[in-house]
Amino acid sequence: MPRYALKIEYDGAPFAGWQRQVDHPSVQGAIEAALGRIEPGPHTIAAAGRTDAGVHALAQVAHCDLPRDWGTFRLSEALNYHLKPLPVAITGCARVPEDWHARFSATERQYLFRILSRRAPVTLDQGRVWHVRPMLDIDAMRAGAAHLIGTHDFTTFRSTICQAASPIKTLDSIEISEHSTPTGTEIHFQLRARSFLHNQVRSIVGTLERVGAGSWHPDQVRGALDARDRAACGPVCPPYGLYLAHVVYEREPFETD
Repeated sequence: MPRYALKIEYDGAPFAGWQRQVDHPSVQGAIEAALGRIEPGPHTIAAAGRTDAGVHALAQVAHCDLPRDWGTFRLSEALNYHLKPLPVAITGCARVPEDWHARFSATERQYLFRILSRRAPVTLDQGRVWHVRPMLDIDAMRAGAAHLIGTHDFTTFRSTICQAASPIKTLDSIEISEHSTPTGTEIHFQLRARSFLHNQVRSIVGTLERVGAGSWHPDQVRGALDARDRAACGPVCPPYGLYLAHVVYEREPFETD
């Protein structure tokens, strides 16, 4: 049965997250319903990561198996037609080997978190950035983030309902950059790892924001990490500034798209 990789962009605001749910709209459910309109179902798709309610994606990746051969352009166009008017778009489609898996073949996931720093309320980017009024100290946040790079027990920075078998994860990098825009100063956090724990990114960014605001010393981040205690974490930041930005594969499916 042919297998297809899908690159997916979506606004997470109207959804209860990626994962299919019985009584709430989900991104997975929307795409599976669209697949059912072009091929007899039911369909089940697998994704690189399960984003929470309100979290967005610039390049989520999923795969599906279909009974017959489709041209990749035709398949993406058909899905986009049947996804209207939902804020979900198939931006890439590729035929992949039967043993290729959107989740298990991934070697790295990259997340972006956006903070907009200004006094005025947010209008155009409402629901797409975390609005923080005070200016944040970029250097202090970078010093705090340095304590988190590498392989650690991230119990402090994961949700109490996280289902991962182990809290040990390797965080490859945290890049923090400042950008002047017509709407204000944006601060971007870019985090890279093979995989993340549930709420790990939002817990880290929320803690680093406290460092940037001057409420925490950068060295307190190390103390929170070493505590291995969820109570030692800073506030968990809201979901709507978070984006699944990129998924890396050893066999990149969309190289020729």
